[in-house]
Amino acid sequence: MSTYAMHVAKTGLNSQQTKMQIIANNLANVNTTGFKSDRANFETLLYQIIRPAGEQTSDDTNLASSFSIGAGSRLLNTSKQHTQGSVIQTDNALDLAIEGSGFFQVLMPDGRIGYTRNGTFARSAEGALTTQSGYVVQPEIQIPEGVTQINISQTGAVTVQVAGAVEADEIGQLTLA
Repeated sequence: MSTYAMHVAKTGLNSQQTKMQIIANNLANVNTTGFKSDRANFETLLYQIIRPAGEQTSDDTNLASSFSIGAGSRLLNTSKQHTQGSVIQTDNALDLAIEGSGFFQVLMPDGRIGYTRNGTFARSAEGALTTQSGYVVQPEIQIPEGVTQINISQTGAVTVQVAGAVEADEIGQLTLA
């Protein structure tokens, strides 16, 4: 087997190794809330024309089509698959799911806005609505002390029932990006 053939085979092996790593990562995160799987996209490398179409063969005929050898394949890119995952019902009023498109906005430690579809939220010690990682959901919503019930409507209106109060108070509005 020539060195060139070994090189072509190696590009195929490298491509398949990358594909397997991406599949392994997708499988490892199958139960991660809000996880979006990746897909590997490959392309073929340039072809080398060994004999062009129309060239005369040894038996005095012409080649109907060219004869070429591929140079292998390589990873073109990986793309996120933004398909809707399964929605799991919980008893936590702060567990939310996005049906359709959109992302929750969160404030990152460096001051930038980040985006997530993971709607497993909690109340921080300071009362802010946060992600499991502690990032504050934007726009910021403060949940007061003494709340007995929290309700988040399908439009994103956040209302709370405070002990001793007759009516629920609207404390904020969740928005999607």
